[in-house]
Amino acid sequence: MIDKHARFDHAYLENKRRQLIKLRAELLAAARDAQGEEEALRSDAAGEAHESEDEAQRLAMLEVDEAVAARDFARLARIDRALHKIQDGTYGLSDVTGEPIPAERLEAMPDAIDTVAEQESRRPLTQQRR
Repeated sequence: MIDKHARFDHAYLENKRRQLIKLRAELLAAARDAQGEEEALRSDAAGEAHESEDEAQRLAMLEVDEAVAARDFARLARIDRALHKIQDGTYGLSDVTGEPIPAERLEAMPDAIDTVAEQESRRPLTQQRR
């Protein structure tokens, strides 16, 4: 049987674990800050006369905030998966094919759980790079 950790030494994996935990904490803190800002906006808006332009702006801001929150939620899920992969010895291997994820990708994105090509193949055609 092949040792799945043979690709990375203990120090590398520990460094990645620390990076992932830090990234997770940063995303959670940003989400808490955003939630606080949203609550403050709603509180300030309560009792005020609402202009249609102001309301449209608030709705647009909420849509952007929701898109960012969805992206961050997906990233948190990848971070949790990457942490689990470190624990079970599969970090750096694609969840899709089991093939190694290039080290450059893991350096740029420690929460990567698949290759760029695999990630791109799941995107709608309108969002794929040209």
